[in-house]
Amino acid sequence: MAFLRRLGWYLVGLSIGIVFLVFFLKKKSGENGIEFCYFPNCRVLKDMRSKPILFSDDFKSEKDTMLVKSFLTEGDIDFGKSDTESKPCKTYLINHETKNKELILKAQNCTDKIIILSVEEN
Repeated sequence: MAFLRRLGWYLVGLSIGIVFLVFFLKKKSGENGIEFCYFPNCRVLKDMRSKPILFSDDFKSEKDTMLVKSFLTEGDIDFGKSDTESKPCKTYLINHETKNKELILKAQNCTDKIIILSVEEN
């Protein structure tokens, strides 16, 4: 009898856990789902997306803001060439391939804003 009682409580806990897990994974997989960033590339890009974007005076005006946003969503940060120790703003080089061209975005990540310095072809 004690075994059946333990088994019953185990199944109750298991069913509650499964319901929670299904709800949580459904949120993660949806369009408005939860985004998990475990790797440094994803964490830095997510931080940069949450700040307002400013353009430096040297930045050419014909570059589109949608192009910059594509860097911040699909780009790869080159941490070897980036200056992550500079103060007050860290400078990142973000690689992104678009229309068979590899482009490099140079941006400064400050505490309250992002300054786009340049976009160049590699």
